[in-house]
Amino acid sequence: MTSLPQHPSEGSERLRPSVAVARAARTLAAAGVEASRAEAELLAAHVLGVPRGRLALADGLTAGQLDRYDALVARRATREPLQHLTGSAGFRHLELAVGPGVFVPRPETELLAGWGVDQARLRPGATIVDPPRPGVGEIAGVGDGPLVVDLCSGSGAIALAVAQEAPGARVVAVERSPAALAWLRRNAADRAAAGDRPIEVVAADVTDPELLAGLTGRVDVLLCNPPYVPRAVLVPPEVAAHDPDEAVFGGADGLDVIRPVLARAAELLRPGGVLGVEHDDTHGVALPALLAADGRYEAVEEHRDLAGRPRFATARRRRGSVPGAPGHAEDTGGARAWQTGFS
Repeated sequence: MTSLPQHPSEGSERLRPSVAVARAARTLAAAGVEASRAEAELLAAHVLGVPRGRLALADGLTAGQLDRYDALVARRATREPLQHLTGSAGFRHLELAVGPGVFVPRPETELLAGWGVDQARLRPGATIVDPPRPGVGEIAGVGDGPLVVDLCSGSGAIALAVAQEAPGARVVAVERSPAALAWLRRNAADRAAAGDRPIEVVAADVTDPELLAGLTGRVDVLLCNPPYVPRAVLVPPEVAAHDPDEAVFGGADGLDVIRPVLARAAELLRPGGVLGVEHDDTHGVALPALLAADGRYEAVEEHRDLAGRPRFATARRRRGSVPGAPGHAEDTGGARAWQTGFS
């Protein structure tokens, strides 16, 4: 990495952040980092302990701070994720702890989380199980307020956003990976300590046909950001080398996890409950078609991200019985580049 100029010695005048950032931005751009200026500023703000928006007002970098900044820029130039360097990822109104072993939440997933928040707010009524049904792992009884389930929770981004922005909701987060569960539990504890409504964490495989058996037919809102990238897709170095493989790829067509999730969601949702699933931008037709073909969903809708790409699909659980639907019972109720936000 090109060394930064005007390295201040101990006791000398500090180096202006703008000078250090300009050099770092050129280094990152040469390494192929797309948002090089923004990331150089974020790293400088991290070292100085100030918000990015106040970077211009901050004191200059001392010699020690500049050494630390230099080292972080060098690591980012090797395409180590920015969030691993700072130890956190912004998501809606949250700052989440992230690092090796957990998928770094992306900006586009904020759209699904926002939809989930809106749906939870539209359902102010009570969901009560009396007595509590067995088979719910760490879950206690169901209390007042809408019941929201977040599958493939990872760092807990979606679940914690809903808990913060729709505090009347009871939120259950499901994750399989032991490494990701450690980050999820850490973030859940941090947000509870900050005053948000605590969420409930369940260690389970979302493809298990008995998933959350005690909540069958009780869930108001079910959200899922599953692994959905088709195996042949070329992903950025930050993803290929640092995001967990099991959190990124969803089999040959990217739908290996989504198919069982759709089937189980139809059983977990109460009549009129809603489902939102993020997907690859090649699934804009395939996923709504799977929902329609299931027979237990209605009001299927596709949603696009801010770049106009297909991003997540939503549907509502039908009321009444659906003869012939999968798992039917009488109800009471060639490679391409993967595009995403900067990593």
